[in-house]
Amino acid sequence: MTIQSWHDLLRWAHWKLTGALVLWMVSLGGPVNANEPTSSGVRNTPQASPPASPLIRLEILPREILLDGPRARQEVVVLGYHQDGRVWDWTRQAQWAAVGPQIRLEKTTVYPVSDGQSAVRAEVGGVSAQVPVQVRRARAEVPVGFKTEIIPLLNKLGCNQGACHGAQYGRGGFKLSLLGFDPSYDYGEIVRSAEGRRVVLSDPERSILLGKPSLQMEHGGGERLPRGSWEYQLLKAWLEDGAPAPTPQDPEVVRLEILPAGRSMKPGELQQLIVRAVWSDGRVEDVTATAQYDSLNDGLARVTANGLVQCLEKGETYIMVRFCGQAGVFQVTSPFTEQPVSFEFQPHNYIDELLAKKWRSLGLTPSPLCSDAEFLRRIYLDTLGTLPTPEEIRAFLADTSPDKRQKAIDRVLQRPEYVDFWALKWGDLLRNNSDILQAKGMWSLHNWIRASLRDNKPLDQFVRELITAQGSTYAEGPANFYRLGRTAGEWAEVTSQVFLGIRVQCAQCHHHPFEKWSQDDYWGFAAFFARVATKNSQEYGLFGRETVVYLRPVGEVIHPRRGSVMAPKPFDSPPIADDGTDRRQKLAEWLTAPQNPYFARNFANRFWGYFMGRGLVEPLDDLRATNPPTNPELLDALAKDLVEHRFDVKHLMRRIMNSRAYQLSAEVTPGNVVDKDNVYFARRTVRRLTAEQLADALDYATGTQTKYQGLPLGTRAIQLPDSSVPSYLLDVLGRPPRVVTCECERSLSPNLAAALHLLNGDVVNQKIRQAGGRIDRLFQQKKPLPEIVEELYLVTLCRPPSAEEMQAALHEMKQAPEPRLAAEDLLWSLLNSRGFLFNY
Repeated sequence: MTIQSWHDLLRWAHWKLTGALVLWMVSLGGPVNANEPTSSGVRNTPQASPPASPLIRLEILPREILLDGPRARQEVVVLGYHQDGRVWDWTRQAQWAAVGPQIRLEKTTVYPVSDGQSAVRAEVGGVSAQVPVQVRRARAEVPVGFKTEIIPLLNKLGCNQGACHGAQYGRGGFKLSLLGFDPSYDYGEIVRSAEGRRVVLSDPERSILLGKPSLQMEHGGGERLPRGSWEYQLLKAWLEDGAPAPTPQDPEVVRLEILPAGRSMKPGELQQLIVRAVWSDGRVEDVTATAQYDSLNDGLARVTANGLVQCLEKGETYIMVRFCGQAGVFQVTSPFTEQPVSFEFQPHNYIDELLAKKWRSLGLTPSPLCSDAEFLRRIYLDTLGTLPTPEEIRAFLADTSPDKRQKAIDRVLQRPEYVDFWALKWGDLLRNNSDILQAKGMWSLHNWIRASLRDNKPLDQFVRELITAQGSTYAEGPANFYRLGRTAGEWAEVTSQVFLGIRVQCAQCHHHPFEKWSQDDYWGFAAFFARVATKNSQEYGLFGRETVVYLRPVGEVIHPRRGSVMAPKPFDSPPIADDGTDRRQKLAEWLTAPQNPYFARNFANRFWGYFMGRGLVEPLDDLRATNPPTNPELLDALAKDLVEHRFDVKHLMRRIMNSRAYQLSAEVTPGNVVDKDNVYFARRTVRRLTAEQLADALDYATGTQTKYQGLPLGTRAIQLPDSSVPSYLLDVLGRPPRVVTCECERSLSPNLAAALHLLNGDVVNQKIRQAGGRIDRLFQQKKPLPEIVEELYLVTLCRPPSAEEMQAALHEMKQAPEPRLAAEDLLWSLLNSRGFLFNY
């Protein structure tokens, strides 16, 4: 926007701030276009037409079929590969045939008839394919398994959901464990409770278990089990087998296979999924019919109860698939344009290569590079939380060397403010708060963090020292980690979320509803902290309130449901033998091991989010299979880079900042406007300055200093060790209170109080007018008006004013009764502009 008059300048400031507020509202999911898909995803989306180009070949999934047992079944799909490169699901239109009498086909489901070798054949338009089928134990007597067959069926029918019998107190006097996480309890409730009236083994069809969900008896949940359906027949067969109970030898599901794993689809296109469970005994079973399906974005894709996916809009999303405590996803990709995109983008490193690959697959084009002034401001804010000085800006803009950006990155990583800014971030993650730790504990932890950052301590060593800490919380900084909880479970939750990005809290009481973590996982992980204890000490006087962290010689975690002792067990790993040494040492070794699939990925995602404005996974601390990264290859590459460079955080920062992707402009272009939330990083993500960044920037721009209680004058907001230091401004701007372990504590959300505080608050206005402040000093030094205007732009927007901006400002200053008042108004306008309030 070109500023022609002083009145325009004031309107410009208001317009920029209003635009910022609108941006905040949109980022929160404010009012949307009425033509956008509804949250339910239920719309009349016409089915897409098959490709017009010739069909080259067919592929049947799965490529090999093993039917083991009389109730085995296998769904099949057939994909067609066409000359124009498109892939089409021909499953519903193909002509299917069983090759041999050993199997029978019902639509697209294969069933066993007799043992032996056979095949399934599909034909479309004269092109055919077939896959081999092996049948075993087709006529064997195999009892129906309660844990392996009945519990998945109850899950699918919704009987054990939170809105039905899985509620805290059940429904109608009948309670089941939520999502079937406790098969033994469920078996007792079904077979033994209510004086055994729910099952009638002598006449199964008289059982309430069959009669109510089939509406042969009154049932508040409606018809769930039509009489004669395969589900009905399975429950009936279990009762006819004598309702066998679950046993400790029953296998567990170890993972899910989803076929195909992902598809590029046009809006309206359909894809049938196949889901296979891999059991701990090595058996692979088709569970398509009993798996549960949910779309992670109903506006982009929807899915039926039987796993038929329809793409609705252009973009990318996932279908979540759950079965017996395991979860996986199917990726739906619909490019934003049907034409191949081309763009000039010279990659600086692997980050650029992997992002460009994703952009091309989605039909996105990147924004141009940011200006030098934008780049310098960006790296200072992201790395130091600080604005560059006018002298640094002028020198950087005047530098003509081709590697000046690389050299600037190296310089900022060596600045003392680096320690200040990242000590603040780690203080947030470790909840360094004098209300929790006491003042001496808070300072002890803060000083240890600063020393670690100053020495560029490797991340794995930093975390090991925290996990294995003991001793006085006043003398040993990392020992304060154990003030963040009081029980083994609480310490396990903090460790899991901060260092692994896994939110495991749900599994304390029941199986995580959208993940694979169980109660056994939760309490096995908590067992690492079973012998950690704290006690009070009078080393610092009777009222010193010192806490000492120590290890007890004995101590165990008891499973709350089974009452059994839990062996220490890392996630996705076997239990660790207890040899009498500190269990936390073994936890720390596993946690920071290069092959740990969670540790490096967690911190790679966090630091990517800190520098790029959003994580590859959002929220930053919620890594799970059902919340996949927007670019999995890139997250894996970043994690690998971090490990290969021995967890050197500065190396990772340098790698990110040197990428061309980091240096893109925030300009929205026609080639990336469709990516509204910029989840694929084709441009810079604009975000508001954090509370501490903004408070310091206000001080710097106005040439003033804020006095914080209990700290010397000159202490900056990014240097504050404690979130309890009183500051109304910081609280209004979204400073985290550090009371919960969550990245969400720091708020950058729209805040009317913050906007009004900056526009009309006494703090900002007093700083602008303050004696000895920047405006006062400039006029005391009798600086020429053009120099004053230039400096005000440099200390706020970190760039010189344009010719039009300079002309407009000088015009208004010369017309004003007193140029100083006009300069104050100019500074106020700049402080309330989007260019100052946001990191772009």
